[in-house]
Amino acid sequence: MLGRYLAGAALARTGDELSGPAVLLLGISVTGTPGAASALLTGLTASSALGGPVFGAFLDRVARPGLLLAATLAWYALGLALVLLALGHLPLPAVVTLAVVTGLGNPAVSGGWTSQLPAAPGDLPRATALDAATFNVASLAGPALAAVVADRFGAATAVAVAAAMMALAMPAAWSLPARRTSRGRAHWTAGLTVLVRRRALLRATVTSTISYGGLGMVVVCYPLVGASRLGGASRGALLLAVVAGAALLTDAVLARRPWRGRPDTLVFASTVVLATSAVGTALGGPVLLVLSAVLAGLAEGPQLTALFAVRHREAPEHLRAQVFTIGASVKITGFAAGTALGGALAGSPTTCLLAVAAVQLAAAAAYAAVRTPSPVRGA
Repeated sequence: MLGRYLAGAALARTGDELSGPAVLLLGISVTGTPGAASALLTGLTASSALGGPVFGAFLDRVARPGLLLAATLAWYALGLALVLLALGHLPLPAVVTLAVVTGLGNPAVSGGWTSQLPAAPGDLPRATALDAATFNVASLAGPALAAVVADRFGAATAVAVAAAMMALAMPAAWSLPARRTSRGRAHWTAGLTVLVRRRALLRATVTSTISYGGLGMVVVCYPLVGASRLGGASRGALLLAVVAGAALLTDAVLARRPWRGRPDTLVFASTVVLATSAVGTALGGPVLLVLSAVLAGLAEGPQLTALFAVRHREAPEHLRAQVFTIGASVKITGFAAGTALGGALAGSPTTCLLAVAAVQLAAAAAYAAVRTPSPVRGA
C-alpha cells in the first residue's frame, strides 16, 4: 500500500509542478503578453491559500478521505482542461477566475495527501522521508517536463499532460483506507487553533514558512546568476535541478537511515545551512555556485522531512488533515512573497542572494524566538 501511495503522490505532485510552468507558457503563447500569463499563474497558485483550511476540515470529517482526495484531483484536472479550452475564447478575467477556482484544489496534492500517510503500513519516519522525496522528484521533473513537452508539442499539450497526470493519480488516492470519523465535532478553524497553541508545531511552521520564502527568492535569483556568471539564464535554472537532485538524494538516505534525533533540530539546522549556501552562491565562481546548490539541496531535503515529522507528531489524529493543509497553504503564501521580493531585487543577483541569506537567518531567529515548554523533570 505504501508503494501505491508514494507512486500516486509522485504522479500528482509532478503534475502539479508541471501545471504552473505549462499554464504560464500557454498564457504567453495564446495572449502574447507576459502580464496575462502571470495573472493566470497567480490565480492558479494564490487561491490554494484559501482552499487549504476548508479542504482540510472536510478531509478530517469524512470516513473515506481517499474518495475526497480523488474527487479533488478530478476537480484540478477538469479545471486545467477548462482553462486550456477557454483561453483565447473567453475574456481573460473569466479565464483567470477559472484558474482561481482550479487552484482551490491544490492542497489535496500537497498537505492533504501527506496527512493520510499514517494510514499506510510501515515505519513512519522512513515513510515520511520517502513522502518528502516525492516533492523533490516533482520539483525536479515537473518544470523539465513542461519545457520539453511545450518545446516539442506546444504549451497546450503541456497543460493537457498536467491534467492527465492528476487524473492518473486518482486510483491511488481512491484506494486509501476508510476510517472512523469524528464528523461534525471539529470546527473548520480547529486546525489553526492547534497550530497556534502547540508551540513546537508553531515554531516549525513559522521557521519553514520564512525559509520557504527564501526558496522563492532563489527561484528568481538563480536564472539571473546564470545569465551574469554562467553564460545563460537557462544554466542558472539548471542549478534548481541540482538543488532538487541533492534534496532527493538526501531524502533517500534518510529513508534508509532515518534521523533518530528530534526533527525540530533539523528544521533549525537546515535554515543555517541554507543561509550559508546563499552566501556561497552570491560570492562564488562557477564551481562554488554548483557546490552551493548541492549544499542547498542537502539542507532542503531534511528540512521538509523534519517538518512533516513535527506535524505528524503534534497534530491530533482527528485534525491532522487541517494541520497539514493549513501548513501547506501558509508555506505557499511564503513562497509567493519570496518570489515578489526576489523580483524587486532582481536588478542585482548578488544583492538578491545576500537577501536570501538574511531571510534564512531570520527563519533561524524565528525558531529561537518561539519558546516551547520545557520537559518536566522527575515526572
